Amino acid sequence: MNILVAVSRVPDTTAKILVSNDGKTIDNNNVKFILNPYDEYALEEAIQLKEKNGGKVVAITVGPAVAQDILRSALAMGADEAVHLVTEGEFDSFFVADEIVKYAKTFNPDIIFMGKQSIDFDSLQVPSLFAEFLDLPLATVVTNLEFVDNQVKAEREIEGGREVVSMSLPCVISAQKGLNEPRYPKLPDIMKAKKKPIEEIKVAPQDNKISILSMELPSKTRLNKILTDSDEDIKEIARMLHEDAKVF
Repeated sequence: MNILVAVSRVPDTTAKILVSNDGKTIDNNNVKFILNPYDEYALEEAIQLKEKNGGKVVAITVGPAVAQDILRSALAMGADEAVHLVTEGEFDSFFVADEIVKYAKTFNPDIIFMGKQSIDFDSLQVPSLFAEFLDLPLATVVTNLEFVDNQVKAEREIEGGREVVSMSLPCVISAQKGLNEPRYPKLPDIMKAKKKPIEEIKVAPQDNKISILSMELPSKTRLNKILTDSDEDIKEIARMLHEDAKVF
């Protein structure tokens, strides 16, 4: 079974993010980057599937030269091979999906895993774009998977509940927190991953479908009102929700 896992390089969730002077990108100075957490669930599920049924897991990412660090992390976790689609500059979800699709057409995966979203741009677009480009069935925000007789039974989160869908292979799965518990790579596996070859494929830049016009940090201004559970304060809370926040 050929399994493809798309991964992305994102700022650490504990990093202090600042906006660059151009007002459109983040300042990468002193920012630690990691393997996207949602992609860890996708990768773990792919590795477990390989361990149970055999096959090969290939991790793939789109990005600059420094993005190889997350591919090393994927190899340390248990991916068999890694592919780096090398490009510089800013790129959008359409570009990422389009370039990975080009590779997928040569690899012919039986199943494609990816996180439901990257924690930096939060677009949630790549899984849907990928499935559309390849005309494959897709299950998003998946929290449980079962494989029976070339069929995939996926449980996914929806607003107010859960939905169970059945798909045939090949298909695309986007992973949600709760699907599994990603493993921590052991030191010997980390050392081996440093020596494994990574296939590099240079990809030509293209015009983005989406342009970032501006970027700014959230405002920290707050009213800082402290209220109690007295009748007067409860009435004041109701008034603020109705008149100030206008939530009802």
